[in-house]
Parts: sequence; C-alpha cells; structure tokens
Amino acid sequence: MNVAFSMARDANAKLHVLSVIWLPKAAESAELRGVLDDQRDRFERYFDSVRGRAKQGEVELETEIAVGDPAALVIQVADKIQASVIVMGKSGHTVLHRWARGSNTERVLKYSHCPVMIVH
Repeated sequence: MNVAFSMARDANAKLHVLSVIWLPKAAESAELRGVLDDQRDRFERYFDSVRGRAKQGEVELETEIAVGDPAALVIQVADKIQASVIVMGKSGHTVLHRWARGSNTERVLKYSHCPVMIVH
C-alpha cells in the first residue's frame, strides 16, 4: 500500500482501493452470509486505516468492496475507472491453490488494458 500511496501522491492522482471477497462455489447460503459479513467488516476496518493515511498524505481515495472472481473484478474495475496503472500485492497462495484456481496476479497481468505493478 505504501507504493500505491506514493505513486498517487507524486502523480496527484486518485487512489482506488478494491478489496474482493472470493466465495467458494460449494458454500451454503447460511455460510455465505456469515463469510460476506465477516469479510466486509474486515475490509471496512482496513479501509478506515487507509482513509486516515490518505487524509494525512493528501491523497484522494475511493474504496470499494466487490464479491466474485478477484482477477476478473480487478480488470473490470480498472476498465470502468480508466485506471492508468494497477498496483497489486503478490499473494502467497500454495501451489495447489494456484493450480486449482490459477493465479489472480497472472490473469490480471495477461488481460489488463493498463500496466500492472506487482509489489512484494
């Protein structure tokens, strides 16, 4: 997040932070409500700290929570807001997870209309 803040501040650009809740296809509806509520609460708490940092650094900030396929949503939102760059963290998923679902980062790199910066 430090890199994204620095880039936005230096370019006098708006920072759009997207958090995606991915739900397993086999989840039951009761499970889904609980998972969604927990994840939304967690992201909103995170966004509170991000908003504080943005205010201190005088960075215009927009936050968004979406539910679905992370890579597809990152690409869709980037297209919708006409992002000039996507800054993503490198996730630490297992080999089995990447094999089963694919790498979100790799998919965004492959299909995005704009440059993608991966931050480790």
